[in-house]
Amino acid sequence: MSDPTAHHVGITVADLDRAVDFYTETFGLDRLSEFAVGGDAFAEAVAVEDASAEFAHLDADGAIVELVAYDPTGESGDVPELNRPGATHLGLSVDDVEAFYADLADDVETLSPPRTTESGTTILFVRDPEGNLIEVLDA
Repeated sequence: MSDPTAHHVGITVADLDRAVDFYTETFGLDRLSEFAVGGDAFAEAVAVEDASAEFAHLDADGAIVELVAYDPTGESGDVPELNRPGATHLGLSVDDVEAFYADLADDVETLSPPRTTESGTTILFVRDPEGNLIEVLDA
């Protein structure tokens, strides 16, 4: 058995173009590739009948953020909350969380202004246009 290594963090979205625009414009992530996958093997692997999907891979300083839009699109669930079991979020570090917050577009939803926790880390949570949570913290 080989030792696993991290490959990507996947985020399912309904509108791939809107999501790519958000992550490239808000966080400055570079677009690495875009591609589509379909066929019986893919549908079986993801356990979605007749599934196909469009993907975009973005570079987050060596970590890949994979945005994926499925066809057929599943039903939207509840808005993600951090304290729910199974909740996920993407963590991205920046040089200055306060400056990042000050430069955010007005339409970017945040959970609160930046806060410095008991551990001394300054954090900020934002939602992408699909409601997915991204934690922004000091590098």
